[in-house]
Formats: sequence, C-alpha cells, structure tokens
Amino acid sequence: MDRDINALIAKLHADERIHKSSHFSSTRYNDEPIIFTGRQMSSYMPDRYREMRAISRWQEGTDSRRGRWLSEDEFFYLQATLMADFEDDCPYQGTFKAYSPTYNAMSDRQLRGYFTWRTQVRAGNVEETSLSFAFVYLYELLCGIGCADAQDGFRAIKSFWETYRTFAPELDRYVRVWLADYVVYHNLPASLLEDSRTLEFDRALIALKHAHAIAEQHVSRQSTPSRGGAPILIPPNPEVEEPLFRAIDTLSTYRIAGSKFAKDHYGDLRHVACAVYLRLAEHYAKHRKLPLIESLFGENISLPYTMFASAVFFDPNMHPDCEYELDELHRYRCQKGYWSCQKYRGGRARNTKLGSVMRAVDYAMRKAWDYAHPLKESDIPKYIAKMIEREVSERHAWALAHRPVEVTIDLSRLHKIRNAAAEVREALLIDEERDEGIDANETATNSTSPVESLSVEAMLDKSTAAADKAGEPVCNDSPATDISQQPHLPETAQDIAARSTKAAPPLAGAAATTPFGAVAKGLAPTVTGPASGNDVSRPLDANQTQYLTALLASDTTARTHALSAVSTSEDMMVDTINEALFDLLGDTAIEYGPDGPQIIEDYREDVEEILA
Repeated sequence: MDRDINALIAKLHADERIHKSSHFSSTRYNDEPIIFTGRQMSSYMPDRYREMRAISRWQEGTDSRRGRWLSEDEFFYLQATLMADFEDDCPYQGTFKAYSPTYNAMSDRQLRGYFTWRTQVRAGNVEETSLSFAFVYLYELLCGIGCADAQDGFRAIKSFWETYRTFAPELDRYVRVWLADYVVYHNLPASLLEDSRTLEFDRALIALKHAHAIAEQHVSRQSTPSRGGAPILIPPNPEVEEPLFRAIDTLSTYRIAGSKFAKDHYGDLRHVACAVYLRLAEHYAKHRKLPLIESLFGENISLPYTMFASAVFFDPNMHPDCEYELDELHRYRCQKGYWSCQKYRGGRARNTKLGSVMRAVDYAMRKAWDYAHPLKESDIPKYIAKMIEREVSERHAWALAHRPVEVTIDLSRLHKIRNAAAEVREALLIDEERDEGIDANETATNSTSPVESLSVEAMLDKSTAAADKAGEPVCNDSPATDISQQPHLPETAQDIAARSTKAAPPLAGAAATTPFGAVAKGLAPTVTGPASGNDVSRPLDANQTQYLTALLASDTTARTHALSAVSTSEDMMVDTINEALFDLLGDTAIEYGPDGPQIIEDYREDVEEILA
C-alpha cells in the first residue's frame, strides 16, 4: 500500500500542470515535498501513539490489594515496551529539552520526531538531534528495549556512544559509568571494559600497591642498610620500575613520562621518580594516619550503590543475590535487590599533589644534569625536597660512574704503521731467506701476529727450517741435550738480530737499530708491496683474481661471469678472497654494503698493488 501511494505521489510531482499551477510558489524549498502522505502530515497521529498515551500511571490492585502509582522509571518502561518495534516517517525540525527526558515529557509532534530519528539510528544512520532524544534512546537500551540479549545491548550502547559523542562529548561522563554498571548488572565478562578509564585507574592503583609490597620485601632482605643508614627501597631493575613509573604517570596531573627530559634520560628519570614515590610512601606509613594511596585517592571501603545512576532504568524482575569482582580493588555485591560497591572512594581524576612532586623531580634532575631546557622551581614541602635531592644526587653520581667510554680510532695512521712494519720486517730477514728468494709476502703469510712473528720461538723455527733445507741436523733445544755434542746449532735470536742488522741496509729511526723496540710500539708487519729484487707471490687463483678485478672496477657483468665459471656462491667467493688477503692486509678487504660486496676504501690501493 505505501509503495503504491509513494508511486502515485511521484507521478503527481512529475506532472508539469501541477508545477504551473498558481497554488505553488516558484520560491518553494526543493527538499520539501509538495504532496504529503497522511502519515507524513504533522496533524496525523498513528494509533500506536494513542495506545501509548492511554497507559495509565495508576495501576489497579489485584486480589484485594490496593492500587499504586507507577514510578517514572516503570511508567517509561511500560511505554517503551509497547513502542519497541515502532517506526515513523515524520521528521521534526524543532528541539526537545528536558531534565529527565521521557516519552511523557514530549508533545505529539516531538514524539513523532523522536521515533522518526530512532528509525534512522536503528538503520545505521546516526544524525545529530536534540541531546534529550539521545538520552531517551540510551534509556531504552539500558532497559533492554530493542536488544536481543545483554551482549547485544552492550554493543548497541557502546556503538551509539562512540558515534554520537562527536556531536555531544558530555555523554562521556554518563555512558562510561553506565557501561560498567551494565557489565556488572548482567554478569558480562570484565574484558568488555578493557579500554575503559575505570579499569585503567584501578590498574594504576594496583601497580602502586604491588610496588609497596616489592619495596617492603626488598628492605627486609637487606642485612645492612645503605645510603647513609637509609635502606634501598627499590632495586634498579627496569622490570620493577616500569609498571610503577607508568602508574605514577597515569595518576599524576604532571605527565612526567612525556617530558622532554624523559626522552633523553628515561632510565634515570624513571628510577628517581619511583624512588622518591616510595620514600614518600614510607614517610606516610611512619608519620601519617593514613597510607599514601589512601591519602591521595581515598579509603577503600564498601558503600551502598545505585545502578545506572542519573538514568531512567527499570527491571521488572528483582536481581538475584550475587558478587562481582571487576578487579582486585573494585567489587560489587547485590543482596535482596540492594547493591553495594567496594572501591577507593576518592576522586577518580589525576591527583594534583602527586603531580607537584613529580614536577619537582623533573626540575631537580634537569638542574643536576645541566639540561638545556630547565623548569621553573615550584614550592614543595622541605621534607619532600630533601628526599628528591638525595635520590637525584645518588643517581647522578651513578650515571657519571657508568657513562659509556668513547673510543676514537684514527684510520689515517694505518698506512704509516704498515710502512714502518714493512721496514722492520725487511731488516729482520736472514741471509738464507734472501739467498733463496723468500719474499716479504711469504714471511707475512707464515706469521699470525706482529708480536708472534718477531718472537724468539718463531725465529728459531725459521732457522730450523733453513737448516733442514741445507741438509743439517735439527737441534734439540731441550735442557737435557748436551750442546757440545751438536756440531751444527741454529743461530740464537740475538745472533739472528745482529746478523740481520749487518746484512740489511741502514734504516732511519729506531726501527733500524732496535727492531724489537719498534714491535713493542705496536707496528704491525703488514705488506704494502713486494720486497726489492723479489717476485710477488699470488695468493689468488685466476677466477678469484677476475672477480676481485671486476669488483674494483664496479663491473657487475664481469663479476657475474667470474662467478659463473666456478661452482660456488658469491658469499663463499668473498669469504675465500678475504681469507687469502688477510695475511697480507691484516684485515678484511671486502665487506657487504647496501649494494652488495665492495672493497673497503682504506685497502683499495693495497688490493690494486696485489693484483698489479
């Protein structure tokens, strides 16, 4: 029927004769229909509204019982139950304001406007309207109107609140409490409130209590107090400090974890803030009537509680007796329909006193560290100032003692060290090595370190090898050996050094006269070029030489061709070349960069000389 009526209206609107009629002004609004259905006329009142209006607040008694007046909450519940599935199509452009909005407070035109808006909300189109309309819709959801079950009701309340709060942020102060009450009342999982401020506040208080317990256990385990007679209340442990520091930041008006100083010295600020808080808690435990937590956030006691306070709510059935634990500090109990709640009864907002202490901590640490962005000094009690000063001074001394050591390596001096080492090595060559054409590269290959290459044992080994080549018997250097029975003994270290000095050309500096002294100064005998008059040994094969040449020239094609000629990966090729050149350079020649393997710039000239 409605479809036929709408089709007829659309046909009439399209008739050109109607538009030319004098009954219609040329300045009419385009978004207003010319012809209305009876349902859309403001004077029309569907029968369902009349049935709702007919519900009386006086309820007759039964079984000789006296009648009674229905409360506003019960009267609203009966009307809402009747209108649970009702839809309307008559938009309302006016406003509706009421201190405790219900259907009974609306005019007929406002009623039609509300149910028209509710129809759109249920269809997923939430538009801004009078705030009182929004509260009436929330009251319906709290009473279970239009909800399949409790889970569906919670989702509907939260979804509508998260959407409509962009129009009316003042809903937050009510809906946050109602959602927590809804979970408790219907015995839903506490995890539904995981992101609520109620649980966030409770978790921070729990972290404070746990920190107190850890501090007490730590002090009881200490055999002797430290810090000039004052025991350490908290160990310097990030796993212990972090939850307490985050709790302090959550409950304090001064957001210390987000300060500029925390970005540069987070660990230091965290430790001092936690230590000062525990010092303050210790002071309150000894000298005040109430502990610190109760002084800041009220006592943890149980008091009568009203579910869905400030809302219009009614349940026709009395709630069964139950107990509900939201967390270890927040519990609810229902007995014979009456509710009670146990929690910290102070304000649920950030604490200003705790905030002033944390700001004083930040100020003192910036001053001690000579920070570039100081704070203005605030007025705090002297006993708190002394606590802060002691903890800051001790942490500052600890930070100075544990600051990292800076090591600077001057790579520009490596070339001089290699040249000096080559000169020392040349001066130490023996006659046999010169006669047989053993060059400096082979000498460097047989040594593993500068000190070891110049040790007495190494030179004895070389002399023994020379004797073997000449057909002479090898000397047994055991103390039990009779030296007089050995006609051909290898030279001692002193003989080798003396004869090498005579045979080698004179050198400038201490390395020419005292080669061992040069080694003691850390000069590494690394080869920079072939010795004069000798051939250079080739530590690389043809494929490795081709790959290294391509790497020097940054020729990707040639490098790929060199790899294809061998059955190995590029990683293995690089490792093999580095091992072969290590004895010559004393370091890795090829390293991996963002674009793959590359020659280290400090050794490019050395590698080019080796490949020459």
